[in-house]
Amino acid sequence: MIVPGYRLLFWFTALVVPAVLVATALPATVSLVAFLVAGFFLVVIVDAARGFGVLGGLAAALPPVVRMSKDRPGEFVMELANPTGRARQLRVGLDLPSGLGVTEPEQIVSIPAGQPVSLLKWACRPLQRGRFAIERVHLEAASPLGFWAMRTTVASQCELRVYPNLLDDRRGMAAMFLHRGALGIHAQRQMGKGRDFEQLRDYIPGDGMDEISWKATARRAQPVTKVFQIERTQEVYVIVDASRLSAREQPRPAAALPDGVDARGLEPDLESVTTLERYLTAALMLGLAAEQQNDHFGLITFAEQVKTFLRARSGRAHFDACRDELYTLQPRQVTPDFEELASFIRLRLRRRALLVFLTSLDDPVLAESFVKSMDLLCRQHLILVNMLPPPGVEPLFTSPDVRSINDVYDRLGAHHRWHQLRELEKVLRRRGVQFALLDNERMSPQLVSQYLGVKQRQLL
Repeated sequence: MIVPGYRLLFWFTALVVPAVLVATALPATVSLVAFLVAGFFLVVIVDAARGFGVLGGLAAALPPVVRMSKDRPGEFVMELANPTGRARQLRVGLDLPSGLGVTEPEQIVSIPAGQPVSLLKWACRPLQRGRFAIERVHLEAASPLGFWAMRTTVASQCELRVYPNLLDDRRGMAAMFLHRGALGIHAQRQMGKGRDFEQLRDYIPGDGMDEISWKATARRAQPVTKVFQIERTQEVYVIVDASRLSAREQPRPAAALPDGVDARGLEPDLESVTTLERYLTAALMLGLAAEQQNDHFGLITFAEQVKTFLRARSGRAHFDACRDELYTLQPRQVTPDFEELASFIRLRLRRRALLVFLTSLDDPVLAESFVKSMDLLCRQHLILVNMLPPPGVEPLFTSPDVRSINDVYDRLGAHHRWHQLRELEKVLRRRGVQFALLDNERMSPQLVSQYLGVKQRQLL
């Protein structure tokens, strides 16, 4: 593509327009003006013809995959190849999707003579989580005389993956991940009642009849007792609700704000995050905690049906697989189907596991459906249900800023909704299901504390 440059517009305005005005006022100068104008246009045409080769041989390449974290500074590098080795001055632009937070979508680069490869860095601060693609790179160079701007588009296949930001949550739990406070503690195998067979020993008066190994007793002609080891590797599944209630907004945690920035100073769409965003961060933090405890971590996401199922495993590759499944997850405007979810889990998880639900149950109809579905799972698995309450749902007299009669009614309504959740907690407790309302600011530490409490009390 060829477009007029600023120099062409300037000289056309400074030369051609006055010359035409002079020829109009002085007819005797028409031939001279025509000669000058024709010469000018001839130079412009020759410059355009020579300009078609200024972008020849150039090639732009971006890395196939670039990984970043949401709300954290990042960069990606473009490689600009100049095999001819000629000195060039280029204007480079990228076809950037919205949400990447790139401050300078265009760059002016000067390539010195003899330099075959140049590297261009693009700084950004992603504001949205998800997968983005850069499919085109735009190059522009001036013609030899600068009258024209020669443009071309180079196809590119670059995928930018913006993951949930875990840095602030990891700072809050640095003591656990850095093993601080554990100096002098030695890992020791725990013996006692468990499920994994450990060894055989001679019978001791007081051993239960269910602990006797009858086959070994028959071989040795004397009572032999089985000793079991408490399971050290357990399965933990995080079940994330991506239905309509997960799209509700929650205040952005103060720890997630950039340094020195108040939430009130942000754009309206950046002052809050979705409930699903908080769920994903907490789920990944629980996965890191399970890795520290040598447990297997699994993932289930659902809405009107089960979307993702990753069987519990361990290792960095498995954590990356879980993260790759979560970073593109978006809330759907559908109602969750808890009964189908319970049937799915019942059929696929045969071994007893810890099931951590991240969902919203303040809708009475959904709460009733959830309670019914738990009857399929609560006898086989240990279940923890966690919820971020909607903003303002709190006990009466919690907030002191009541200034009008409308505020009184608002507080009464919020207290009624909070009381319904407490009644739901009692109903679930009778089924052996633990229910908790998490704090938005401390969601990840609270979730990990629940998991560590289960490990410490050996509830599995």
